[in-house]
Amino acid sequence: MEESLKYLKEQFHLGNTDIRTYSPLTLAYIGDAIYDLIIRTILVERGNSQVNKLHKRASTMVKASAQSSMMEHLMELLTEEEEAVYKRGRNAKSMTMAKNATMSDYRRATGFEALMGYLYLTEQWKRMLDLIKIGLEKGEYYGGKQIPGK
Repeated sequence: MEESLKYLKEQFHLGNTDIRTYSPLTLAYIGDAIYDLIIRTILVERGNSQVNKLHKRASTMVKASAQSSMMEHLMELLTEEEEAVYKRGRNAKSMTMAKNATMSDYRRATGFEALMGYLYLTEQWKRMLDLIKIGLEKGEYYGGKQIPGK
């Protein structure tokens, strides 16, 4: 995957922007997309299913409360740099809020997405996937609940 990002940059003549100059909401924007893609990939790779069922399963895993739950378990594992990125995202002032989410869940989810965006754009795929795996195992989908589609 890391090679893919380099190839993408080459093919579309994208420079190497200093990620630290990106707003936390920009990091969350790309982080939301990459996290959604990872979840969809996990669900699709578990076997063929109706698209409606896949969408419902994915929606439960990418919603703000699920991401917020994951962050509760990931905080102690973050490096200082990762925690700083997360906090920038969590504290960012957004003009919108997710439906059916509390403000605290929405803010933690935005921090989570900013962290995912940061890890993706800095090509730290292994770290990103390791954190997602731990978060899924310890978050809402553990302790008696299975990851949807498992």
